[in-house]
Amino acid sequence: MSNRRRAAPMYLQLARRIQDRIDSGDLPAGSRLPSEPELSEEFGVNRLTIRQAVAELERAASVEIRRGVGTFVRAPVARVSIAVDPRSQRFDLGTLTTAVPHGAAADDTEGAEGGERITAVTAAPGARTDIGAAAHLRCEPGELSRLESVIVIGTEPWGVSSYWLKTSLLPEELSAPGEVENVVRVLTRSTGIILEYDWRAFSAVGADIGDADLLGVPAGSPLLVREGVSCTPDGDPVLYVRRRINGERAQFVLNFRSPEAP
Repeated sequence: MSNRRRAAPMYLQLARRIQDRIDSGDLPAGSRLPSEPELSEEFGVNRLTIRQAVAELERAASVEIRRGVGTFVRAPVARVSIAVDPRSQRFDLGTLTTAVPHGAAADDTEGAEGGERITAVTAAPGARTDIGAAAHLRCEPGELSRLESVIVIGTEPWGVSSYWLKTSLLPEELSAPGEVENVVRVLTRSTGIILEYDWRAFSAVGADIGDADLLGVPAGSPLLVREGVSCTPDGDPVLYVRRRINGERAQFVLNFRSPEAP
């Protein structure tokens, strides 16, 4: 054991030992951890130390505490790999059709198919985010509508999106809450506008209360942010999107060379 591990508090040392069992498969996903008295006797520590160690594992999303039932090992989180190739992904066809291909997920995860659910459609009221979107789209906030949606991969909420576009371009299919195959695809099909990526930026934030509720994660959980403008082939901005993705469920991969390159 390293000096750093020996210097760690006893509850952290214990949490690491239990985590090692989980990683090795000795405690497989879905299995129940021994009770507090059993762990206390096995490791020769008091029950408070056991409780602190289990709480640390819960914060790390390694176990799930079911009150009155027990503590169970959580299944590994499925991570969807989003390939971003600046040469091949020029056209914006929507996250679920290009960036997250149907049935494709990291670690051979099955069931990556999903959909999108619009949760709200409003006139942009002039909040800070609306003003910023209007600047990106080179218009006034009063000209814009804002769509809020949840993207589902498999059966789990994967990300939440805010879209801004001119109200005059808003298709009827996107004018009210409900299930849609994909916001971008519906927009392009209804308007006949070919959308290209103008720019995309990546950052990270902590989940606010609203996003945390939609994604089923604690407030403050890390979210990946992907935002940017999609435009016409002539460069006229049409759509501004700000997508917040569960940081445990996605990674962005930027390919600088084509797959056939040596």
